[in-house]
Amino acid sequence: MDQRSVFDTSVLRLEGVSVSTTDDVLAVEEPLEIQVRRHGDPEWVSLSVTMRTPGHDDELAAGFLLGESAIRERRDIVAVEPWGPLTGELRVRNVVRVTLADTVHFDAGQLRRNFYTTSSCGVCGKASLEAIDAMRPPALEQREVHIAAATLYKLPARLRESQDVFGCTGGLHAAALFTQSGECIAVREDVGRHNAMDKLTGHALLHRIEMRDKAILVSGRASFELVQKALMAGVPVLAAVGAPSSLAVQLARAFEMTLAGFLRDGRCNVYSGDRRIDTR
Repeated sequence: MDQRSVFDTSVLRLEGVSVSTTDDVLAVEEPLEIQVRRHGDPEWVSLSVTMRTPGHDDELAAGFLLGESAIRERRDIVAVEPWGPLTGELRVRNVVRVTLADTVHFDAGQLRRNFYTTSSCGVCGKASLEAIDAMRPPALEQREVHIAAATLYKLPARLRESQDVFGCTGGLHAAALFTQSGECIAVREDVGRHNAMDKLTGHALLHRIEMRDKAILVSGRASFELVQKALMAGVPVLAAVGAPSSLAVQLARAFEMTLAGFLRDGRCNVYSGDRRIDTR
């Protein structure tokens, strides 16, 4: 566990009429600014500021760029580096700079507009779906994966076993990458559910992990933006412990992604792509 992810504090605990002072552990929340430039360009462009839990910032930035269609593959990134002064009690750097290959073409203004559109910030569902379509996500219909329902049911427990920071604080979202047989490849945690997903897909990108035959499980609900990010990473199966939103289901169905919700206690609802779930 990254020690920058947690913060020790004292609290006043009330239990009925009893009052005591005790120690508590909190999940850290700090801003992170993502700056980008092409190799050889003189100017850095600020694309986004997000509130995140420090740790795996390089993966978060890579996953964010992948989810917003600014990059497609590992070779699009020349370097990812933390930048800026060490700040706060935990001494963390709150800027990450991504140098892209000079062959990468991106419009910073358009990228910002796409980000606002696809982050479910009040834009209508039709416009959001059209924005995803314009990003040219991978063709999931060519990526046949089959995962047994019995294997699917085991994933929440395996995710929970790997949530180090949640175990200490109870205050983080998580996203985990699994094989078809239920092997946990990686888990990432963050105060923001979208950041946890970006860290996970960024990890896969930076380490060249093939995603076309994998499944992702998220610890909370399945929002539009989580389906978007999984879709852009080429993941065919997304499951959530909680409920999906209506727009998340529309997006999953539009691109034939398998989407399961309420995955817990040996049951789930499959909202899209049930052909990939083996119930035998």
